[in-house]
Amino acid sequence: MKKELISVFLLIIFWMGCADKNDPVTNSNSKEVKPNYQLAKAEKTNLSQQIKLPAQLAAYEEVSIFPKVNGYVRSVLVDIGSNVRKGQILMILEAPELEQATVQGRERYARAKSDYNIDKENYERLKEASATPGAISPMDLATAKGKMDADSALSNAEKANWEMQQTMMSYLTVTAPFDGVITERNVHPGALVSAEGKDGKPMLELKQVSHLRLQVDIPENVAATLHDNDSVSFYINALPGKQFQGRISRNSMNINKQFRSQRVELDVYNTSGLMAPGMYVDVLFTAKGNPGSLTVPRSAVVTSTERRYVLVVRDNKAHKVDVTTGNESAGKIEIFGNLKSGEQVISNANDEIKENTPVDVK
Repeated sequence: MKKELISVFLLIIFWMGCADKNDPVTNSNSKEVKPNYQLAKAEKTNLSQQIKLPAQLAAYEEVSIFPKVNGYVRSVLVDIGSNVRKGQILMILEAPELEQATVQGRERYARAKSDYNIDKENYERLKEASATPGAISPMDLATAKGKMDADSALSNAEKANWEMQQTMMSYLTVTAPFDGVITERNVHPGALVSAEGKDGKPMLELKQVSHLRLQVDIPENVAATLHDNDSVSFYINALPGKQFQGRISRNSMNINKQFRSQRVELDVYNTSGLMAPGMYVDVLFTAKGNPGSLTVPRSAVVTSTERRYVLVVRDNKAHKVDVTTGNESAGKIEIFGNLKSGEQVISNANDEIKENTPVDVK
């Protein structure tokens, strides 16, 4: 038993001696290992970035057609999918009350016009007779002229009322305001339609599909680099394998406060007829480089909860310099901050590297 205890004791002593030799703290011959910092230069380069964004196609022009007057649907001359031309008759309504009001307006105007013509003839005769002194009193002449002017005003009012009734009658014939396709129909012959639109549904929906709008919302930091007529590539999910080209036609020049984005539109001509409003699209933008920016490796930018910075090496020491970032591509990123082209930064930077940490510059 004693021999076993002695053997264990000697083994513990041997193990402790080996540990002391391998410990860099207790071993006086060991050397301190310095961290290895990789350096890179901040350079001025034109760093473009390709961005893929979701978008959708919309009709260049679209309209919901509601009735202007109350009436019954006499006939519907189109249906869903019908191609129509501008000015083509789409529907015909009928309104008996409106037709009667138009006839009454015409008769009232005819009577008022007749009264005016009689008063005008009477006034002209009295005016001729008044050339003979004492034949017509000035009061009678003034009264005749006043009655003629009043009947003239009444005749004009009745004429305007009749023309208004005629205009209302013209609304019973519904025509297409532009070339397009009927995409929705909600009425049939015999249906009662109301100008108030209580149910909220239009009689017809018309969309122009030969000319489409490609609408895409672009992040504000990218939108500033885009201009009208910039070329854009896009793919339509419903038409796999086909690439389309377009150019920026319109820019809203307004930032959406909720999503921090800016809407732009492209004109797309649907000559093949394969596209349709509402189709989902993937758009590829090439954001040009920002003037005045410097480019560093993406790993050189440190983002903490408080700031975003790079570690610039000055006088063999690391200094934190706050930056803002721009385009990013192929492991590189644009930065804007208080540093110059050619200065070296730590490319494998992290938040644990402190200010004024010594850095060996080779």
